[in-house]
Amino acid sequence: MEHDGQLELYTAVADRLKEAHAKVRALQVPEGVRMALTRKLLVITAAAKHDLAEATRRLDRFMADLDEGRFPEGDG
Repeated sequence: MEHDGQLELYTAVADRLKEAHAKVRALQVPEGVRMALTRKLLVITAAAKHDLAEATRRLDRFMADLDEGRFPEGDG
């Protein structure tokens, strides 16, 4: 049964990552900023493979930053 809970958590994180990617794609920001945001999402995705709890915390912070309009500096 514990395995089912873990699978549900992975599914929830995957759904939130998809939502985050869609939000990033929809932003009207310079391409450099979009690339920086996408890199952050890729790091969070990689972290989810090893430490789901940490990835969830990172994703929470990332989404809060997006909602508050806090974006990384782009190089383009």
